[in-house]
Amino acid sequence: MPDLIHDGDSAAAVSSLRSAVMLLGRRLKHQRVDESLSPTEMSVLATLARCGSATPGELARKEHVQPPSMTRIVALLEAKGLVRLEPHPDDRRQKMVSQTEQAEAMLAESRTKRNAWLAHLAEGLDEDEWETLRAAAPVLEKLAHL
Repeated sequence: MPDLIHDGDSAAAVSSLRSAVMLLGRRLKHQRVDESLSPTEMSVLATLARCGSATPGELARKEHVQPPSMTRIVALLEAKGLVRLEPHPDDRRQKMVSQTEQAEAMLAESRTKRNAWLAHLAEGLDEDEWETLRAAAPVLEKLAHL
C-alpha cells in the first residue's frame, strides 16, 4: 500500500475523495422529504432504523452528541410522532427509543428521493465513468464502516 499521506498522487487522490464525499454528503442531506426535521433528527431516525431500538445514551454515543442534546432530540421526535419511548427490559430507570411506522414510511420516502436525486446526477456520467463508480461503491461502503 502506498503512503497515502506523503505520496503526491495518493495524497491528491485522498484529498479529492474527501472533498467529493463531503460535498455529496452535504447535498444529499438537503434532499429531505420533511423539511421540518433537522439533519441530526433524520440521522437519529436512520440510526434507529439500523439498530432497532436504543437508549438515549446509546443514541448519543452513536450520533456523537452529548446525552442532554439527545434527550431534547428524542423529545422533539416523540412530539412529532416519529419515535416512541418504552420501558427498558432490564433497567427500570431507563427508556428504550424506537421509531414509529410513520418514521419508517418517511425514511423510506426519503431514501427513494435521495436515490432518485443521485441517479439523476449519475445520468450525466458516460458509460466508463458509471462502471468505475459502480465498481467503487463497495469500496466506499467498506470505508464508511471502518
